[in-house]
Amino acid sequence: MTSVLFRTWLDTGDRPDVLTVADHTGAEHLVVTRHALVREVLADPHTYPPDNALDAVTPIPVAALRVLTRYGFRLPPTLANNGGPSHPAIRAIVADALHPHRVEAQRPWLTAVVRERVGWLAAALHRGETIDVYADLAADLPLLVLARLVELPDAKVDVVKEFARAALELFWAPVDLDRQLALAETVGRFHGVLREFASGAPGLPARLREHSGDLDVTVGALFFLLVAGQETTSQFLTLLLHRLASEPEVLDGLTAGTIAPADVVEEGLRLEPPIVTWRRVAARDTVLGGTPVMRGQSIVLWLARAGRDPSIVPDPDAFRPGQRGSRRQLAFGAGAHRCVGAHLARMESEVVVTETALLLRSAEVVRAPWTPDNLSFRMPDTLTLRHHTSAPPAQSARPHRGGRGARAAG
Repeated sequence: MTSVLFRTWLDTGDRPDVLTVADHTGAEHLVVTRHALVREVLADPHTYPPDNALDAVTPIPVAALRVLTRYGFRLPPTLANNGGPSHPAIRAIVADALHPHRVEAQRPWLTAVVRERVGWLAAALHRGETIDVYADLAADLPLLVLARLVELPDAKVDVVKEFARAALELFWAPVDLDRQLALAETVGRFHGVLREFASGAPGLPARLREHSGDLDVTVGALFFLLVAGQETTSQFLTLLLHRLASEPEVLDGLTAGTIAPADVVEEGLRLEPPIVTWRRVAARDTVLGGTPVMRGQSIVLWLARAGRDPSIVPDPDAFRPGQRGSRRQLAFGAGAHRCVGAHLARMESEVVVTETALLLRSAEVVRAPWTPDNLSFRMPDTLTLRHHTSAPPAQSARPHRGGRGARAAG
């Protein structure tokens, strides 16, 4: 069952509503699979607070902690791991920066960027080249949009991506000591850069500083935004495009205008969520779905399985945009800690789905995304395509990841 815990997106077998699973360290977790029960936990932060949301799945040893300490690394409760009274105000400040009106204002710019990239990729396909839609389309788009909205540090895309993926691995993956040390160095080094930036930057950092009077809170909120606010969206875009490549009827409906991009995105979130589980901890002895829960028990909410609950959607395993219950997916969570960037992720995904439908109709998958073991996040590494009618060609040289987008952002 340990392998199931870390690769839940591959598990399609029947499971009880609540089951006990031990992880690679021997620690036991209550895994909740049923939609109604997952929602019940998310909606009750007093019984099930988020205090353990960012705890390292593999306990960080002293040697790695020393590396983090050397860079002044701290991760106080701010957003996802904040069950205290400070959460609503911090969330409100971030939500204002990601207000739907501000997000929608980015749609024309983003559409132009995506259209330019898709045009380049289509031309490469027709020349008989293979293309990587993760590296050359999806990887940096969310970061570029986020930078325009919240005035993030002027760091190279590759540096931020390396940091974000390192953080997801350090805190949510089964890793050995040598790997922990390497990851701690990457995370700590970038945290130091972020701390220096947050101490004097305008915009969102300034508003967070003024509100809390605590630089650690500002850095913690920005840290989480850079991980959850962009990395998960680039993951989702890659997973969704991979799924759509095997859904020709959906692609036909998109290009004909008979299927709405928003409905496609909702089905993608339901069937291919980038965050497959999330954690809570029991604050008191209670009962969940008839199962006794002891105070201090770790609870793993199986968001991906909840999206396939047959009590929610009539055809849980089929990609049917617009089917009843599709929008009840829990990919963004629910309750007080529902993803503050949900509207942003949806907007970005709708633009990409709209602009890539024709491209995907003429392509086939050469290499599907590979995702490593992780409790909560899927981290696809590539999605390589070629033209349907071409023989397997040699891989062509491509621009440096993020290069075209970075120029467009300027």
